[in-house]
Amino acid sequence: MPPSSYIISTLLLLGLPFLSFVGLWAGGRRVNRVAGALAIVITALGLVVCIMHMYANLYSASILKFNWIQMGSLTLQLSIRYDSLTWLMLLLVHFVALLVQIYSTAYLSHERSLYRYFAFLQLFIFTMIGIILSGSLLVMYIFWELVGLASYLLIGFWYHRPRAVWAAKKAFVLNRIGDAAFLTGILLLMYYTGSTDFDVLALAIKDLPAGLLTGIGLCLFGGCVGKSAQFPLSAWLPDAMEGPTPVSALIHAATMVAAGIFLLARIAFLLTPTAQLVIAIIGTITMLHGAIRATGAWDIKRVLAYSTISQLGLMVLAVGVGSWQIALFHLTTHAFFKAGLFLSSGSVIHAMTPADGSTSDFDPQDMRNMGGLQKVLPITFVCFVVCAAALAGLPFFSGFLSKDAIFIRAFDWASHHGTLAHIIPVMAVVAAGMTAYYMTRQVWLVFMGKSRYEGNPAVHPHESPAVMWVPMALLAVLSLFIWFSLNPLDADSGWFISSLNAFAEHHSLSIPILSVAVTAAGILLAYRQATSGGGFVGDTSARQSYRWNITQNSKLLADYNEETSQHEFFLIPLLRFGQFLYRVEVRLLDALVDFIARASVVLAHIINWIDRYIADGGVHLTVYTTRSAGQLVRMLQSGKIQSYFVVTVVGVFLLLLWILVV
Repeated sequence: MPPSSYIISTLLLLGLPFLSFVGLWAGGRRVNRVAGALAIVITALGLVVCIMHMYANLYSASILKFNWIQMGSLTLQLSIRYDSLTWLMLLLVHFVALLVQIYSTAYLSHERSLYRYFAFLQLFIFTMIGIILSGSLLVMYIFWELVGLASYLLIGFWYHRPRAVWAAKKAFVLNRIGDAAFLTGILLLMYYTGSTDFDVLALAIKDLPAGLLTGIGLCLFGGCVGKSAQFPLSAWLPDAMEGPTPVSALIHAATMVAAGIFLLARIAFLLTPTAQLVIAIIGTITMLHGAIRATGAWDIKRVLAYSTISQLGLMVLAVGVGSWQIALFHLTTHAFFKAGLFLSSGSVIHAMTPADGSTSDFDPQDMRNMGGLQKVLPITFVCFVVCAAALAGLPFFSGFLSKDAIFIRAFDWASHHGTLAHIIPVMAVVAAGMTAYYMTRQVWLVFMGKSRYEGNPAVHPHESPAVMWVPMALLAVLSLFIWFSLNPLDADSGWFISSLNAFAEHHSLSIPILSVAVTAAGILLAYRQATSGGGFVGDTSARQSYRWNITQNSKLLADYNEETSQHEFFLIPLLRFGQFLYRVEVRLLDALVDFIARASVVLAHIINWIDRYIADGGVHLTVYTTRSAGQLVRMLQSGKIQSYFVVTVVGVFLLLLWILVV
């Protein structure tokens, strides 16, 4: 394809969503009725552009560069890159965004500001496409910050809800922490290599010291830690569920949080073994942390949010063990079944919302208020169970293929790094078992057992309209194994791994068996707990409450509080530091200022006394003495002869007295 065709493709892919954003925003509520249709058409056109150009250029790479800024000998360029990874992500983003927007037309049909919702979605798609098309870290960083802005706007879409505003600010600030490290890595590369283009860096980094390259790689990884919710910056993702559910499906399950994995795939060539080890450890910790938190959550969306954190940790782990291609494989399968789970949970929330719209006494997202929905929501039930099975890693589903591919490569990596390195893949398998446990728990709480919502007469569960369940069903179908490999138990025989040339060096039947056994154990444990005693909801013992406090409370981040949200910051260390600075200001700085002020007043009084009684007093004394002497002399020179005789006699007398005495 000639370069002009790539330029046209770039203008269409970036221009269509951006112009749609501007048009919807400028149109205001006047375009509410057509906002959804316009957004869907624009995204569909972008998908068509991707499909038309992908088949002819899937295995070829093309790079477009445009000079931007000239600073001495350094030229900053805007670089656009098209390769197989670009086409994969473009298709994924456009496809999931299209389904989410179709779903949103029904889910948010009552919303008075639909124009704003779809405008923000188009802005997000524009920025996400910009990240995918970036041919350099500099261009990627520009869109990286813009996608953070779009995420902030969408999470806080319901700005009249204080908790949504809190969540939006939390996501924005925590992402900025990771982005600061990302920018540091970019600047270091610019300083030492003079470029941020991926092709140039592949050759330029060969001359850099290993320690410096490790530091740069970890700085760039900081961007992934923030955007992909890795430990310790993962706490923003569960709170981001305060945004509309379709937003959660698009941004926080399939696309934006995947940007960090996409970044790692682009920079995999500059990650040293030390950096990879750190990345693998962070991914393992994140996977375990997310899985543990999911086992104790009651909100249907927060369970999925913690699950997303855990799965992103698994993808990061895959990059850490040197298999970024398999991380992208799991990213793709995860996008389908996790978006399906979020849309299915939105269908449940839609069905459980009271008819009068009041949620003050009834939380439609609390799984303890559900149960028995299998009969009234049959389509949603099937979609949810299929996607949950894929997430749990059951055979014949896509999640099994991608998870086991990561496990195989992780164990192979550990075999080359000593016995201690096996902790990482073993912990990953344990987290997979926990995934099966909490997903079984969620399915049971939502769809099985007795209904627990009948006490609220305003709740009348009903199946969602076709506009909502068709995207759910399509994502559920795409969660089956057949789309990625004809062999349901071997991902290496499928087209995805073949296209990325990421075959495993060694195949082991024991690892899939171990994975299935651990998954089955998690499911059986959840089933046993559900069918014994009071089930999940009835477990209110002190031990369970204590476990809840351990897994849910944090010394790092404060939870939202209606009374203190305007006065407290969610980052507890920064809050403590701010309180320390406040005490320093009050007890030290203010005290010092007060002391200086009081000392200045006292000194002013002293200077005033000196000025009045010493300086002015000396002047007055001199004047008085001179005047008195003058008056005395004037008295002696009265013009009377007898006075002069008296003075003369007295003077002679005094002179004689002086002579006699001396």
